[in-house]
Amino acid sequence: MKRRNFLNASALGAGAVFLSSCETGAGSDPSMDGLKSLVDDIQPITDEERAARISKAQKLMQEQGISALLLDAGTSLKYFTGISWWPSERPMVALIPAKGALSFICPGFEENRLREMLSESTKVYAWQEDESPYLKIAEAIEKAGISNGKIGIEERVRFFIFNGVKEAAPHLDLVSGDGITIPCRMIKSVSEILLMQKATEITTAAIKVGFKALKEGCTPATFSEAVAAAHAKMGASHAFASCNFGEASAFPHGSGKPQILKKGDVVLVDCGCTVEGYNADISRTIVFGASPTARQQEIWDLEKKAQAAGFAAAQIGNKLHEVDDAARKVIIDAGFGPEYQLPGLPHRTGHGIGMDGHEWGNAVKGNETIIKAGMCFSIEPTIAIMGEFGVRLEDCVFMSDAGPKWFSKPSPSILEPFD
Repeated sequence: MKRRNFLNASALGAGAVFLSSCETGAGSDPSMDGLKSLVDDIQPITDEERAARISKAQKLMQEQGISALLLDAGTSLKYFTGISWWPSERPMVALIPAKGALSFICPGFEENRLREMLSESTKVYAWQEDESPYLKIAEAIEKAGISNGKIGIEERVRFFIFNGVKEAAPHLDLVSGDGITIPCRMIKSVSEILLMQKATEITTAAIKVGFKALKEGCTPATFSEAVAAAHAKMGASHAFASCNFGEASAFPHGSGKPQILKKGDVVLVDCGCTVEGYNADISRTIVFGASPTARQQEIWDLEKKAQAAGFAAAQIGNKLHEVDDAARKVIIDAGFGPEYQLPGLPHRTGHGIGMDGHEWGNAVKGNETIIKAGMCFSIEPTIAIMGEFGVRLEDCVFMSDAGPKWFSKPSPSILEPFD
């Protein structure tokens, strides 16, 4: 279970806003009744695009002297093949050779189900319950014309599979597949960016519904439930809707203590959904039911300045750490920190985003990765002040040839979370 999903399940995630309309509950909110599907016009990833992804991976393998790439059930399997598969104790893996057609190794009783998802010509090596799946994987590698050399292991391949292949085929050199999968998945195509843009549009609308659902005396669950319902009604898959009130907003991933909303509370929300497997991630911070205090306004303004500095540093040819450097400098120059010390910015400024909510492309100290067109990442330099409150403004960007473009427009003011 992902950390955000755990927080949502254990603390029921979320909640809050600042307008008088928050007095209405989510069930009676007319903005919920007016919602409709926003995914009818989307264009899913095509088989042709997936074929191009495999071709790119094979080219990278050939350049790096890697003979094949092994994929376990998970995001990269879906990225390259379009297949979603539950990662059970029975291995079902895909093998992409540096040259030639990919093949699959699966439990024998699952073969017919798997074949429903494949072209008739795709080779499947089925293993029975009393057979070793690892010997079948070794057989598939041999039948691909590979008798020795390096086999790339994708990072989500579970250890028992890695170890089983190592024992079944000790003549093979099992190496990291990061040099193949990361360059492929980090650079998004136009079709991927459009799906992420749609997910962002839906999450923006859902957060507005969540804000309107809240009332004084409610718990974070009010917000979480409203956002989840709105995501579903608009045709997206709900991912998470976390929210914290008052002092709990200083915890970047929330507090487990009971929270009851009262006027004047800082409210920090963090929400996302997926469309065709592609993520949105947005955070907003407001004050509920009252004008902000001078202290609340000061910190919110500082956060906005830090986010803008991170955006300005997100330029083609710069390094990802420069985004963190720029945002963090604004906060440190204001007397917070330094580094990750509290009060201040306790985490990286941003994370990569795509088919996983957090993936490669982190805006973090020491990351020398050059920013390129097609990269997508968040800019979210939290300011956490334990015992008082926290402020986070999170929006994601995609890198165009001309520079960064926001998926969601930054918050205009502490009173207006969205335009």
